[in-house]
Amino acid sequence: MIYPKFIKPNSKIAVTAPSDGITEKTKIDCFLNGMKNLKEKYNLDVFFTDNVFTSDNKGRSSSSFERASQFNDLVKSKKFDWIISATGGNYLVEILDYIDFEAIKENPVFIQGYSDNTSLLYAITTNCDIATIYGMNFSSFGMEKYGKPQIQNIELLQGKSNVVTSFEMYEDSFPKKITGLEYYSFDKEVYWKNAFNNDEVKIKGRLIGGCSDILFSLIGTSYDNTLNFIEKYKDDGIIFYLESFNTNDCDLYLHLWQMKKANYFKYCTGIIFGRPLFYTSYNNQTYQEVCTEVLNNLNIPLIFDADIGHKAPQIPIINGANALITSKQGKGKIEYYFD
Repeated sequence: MIYPKFIKPNSKIAVTAPSDGITEKTKIDCFLNGMKNLKEKYNLDVFFTDNVFTSDNKGRSSSSFERASQFNDLVKSKKFDWIISATGGNYLVEILDYIDFEAIKENPVFIQGYSDNTSLLYAITTNCDIATIYGMNFSSFGMEKYGKPQIQNIELLQGKSNVVTSFEMYEDSFPKKITGLEYYSFDKEVYWKNAFNNDEVKIKGRLIGGCSDILFSLIGTSYDNTLNFIEKYKDDGIIFYLESFNTNDCDLYLHLWQMKKANYFKYCTGIIFGRPLFYTSYNNQTYQEVCTEVLNNLNIPLIFDADIGHKAPQIPIINGANALITSKQGKGKIEYYFD
């Protein structure tokens, strides 16, 4: 596994929009404050590509070719140590045909984002053998106040720490932003849940995953190199992590069944699920019940309601990294091993 170099003072950071961009004033103010924060707090220089502040109002910052070109240019420039996505969306998959994967192999750099960014991160890690980061998009760095979510993320990228831990509280609602710089509005306690009544769960293996809504669309495509990836790292074991933006019990069951029958879980040592954002049920089953039902015969530990995904804040998950995940008494810890 190739790990890009850690960031350091004077590192250059690029923000780009491979999915959608932003146009609302409060969000623009947030991004400009993020540039100011990272400079003042960490001496990091932030650069925005042109498409960060554009949108076609259909979920795309610009054309698929333009989005890919701006991303490729960042990679090929060799100037940046960290590339962060502006936001999510729905159509990032369109740019994969234009992504220069050979350039990425020649110039590995930490690439971070979540949600729709799953398709790019997953494709890079499984096809290029380069670690990527499933974590906060750039808006989280534009908050006036920095807390554990931002500090933990940056210290991991600085190489100052190889451990991330769960939070005390999370946002379950959608608080209105007045200035765009507000901190999280915590309203629920974080509590990681272990399936099968396990008091403590420890899972060791190499991490891969993302937003399940997006990941399912990659299965069987030319960008799906999952089976080769898990075969290469089978001796380490594979940990899948999954979270969802918008799903229902039937789709969730069928998609997990598809992954299972496609042998994604052949060497799986455990699966960790983030808190689902929008979940509906036709059969009066909870998210946890559906996952447990379809995956029960794998005889592996399952963890639910982890700090991964759309219900902020998010812990950074390193695709491709070896990790030990511990879940006990509602709290979680991930220890990364960069081998």
